[in-house]
Amino acid sequence: MLSYKVTVRNRQGFIFVPQGFLCGEAIKYKSSITFQYAGGTANAKSVLSVLGACVKSGDEITLVCEGGG
Repeated sequence: MLSYKVTVRNRQGFIFVPQGFLCGEAIKYKSSITFQYAGGTANAKSVLSVLGACVKSGDEITLVCEGGG
């Protein structure tokens, strides 16, 4: 398992374009990719899950990758 903490610096928060980029990259891998935020956990491979997280500017998220490939 790998994990990495990130603070969202975009003034508008984690908006649609960065969300789409994250999901597009995450689906390239077989491993489970999620991120933890103040309200819970979101599946980085699901646009709806990421959108539902409502991450705002200044929020800290922890990306978590589990499994191979």
